[in-house]
Amino acid sequence: MGNQMALRIKLPKGTLKVKTYRELRTRERDRRVPVLKVGSIYVIWWSNKQTLSKDRQQDR
Repeated sequence: MGNQMALRIKLPKGTLKVKTYRELRTRERDRRVPVLKVGSIYVIWWSNKQTLSKDRQQDR
């Protein structure tokens, strides 16, 4: 198989992630967060608000 690559870029309002399909999380595959497909690469935006709400759900 090819090399795995996941790139995370922290920005003031969230995190921009670049992944291959195999690396996507369920929420990313289900498009519950903004996802842009460019060829075989997926660009995902996780805002700080989405990350905080995800953390709260796991605390329950």
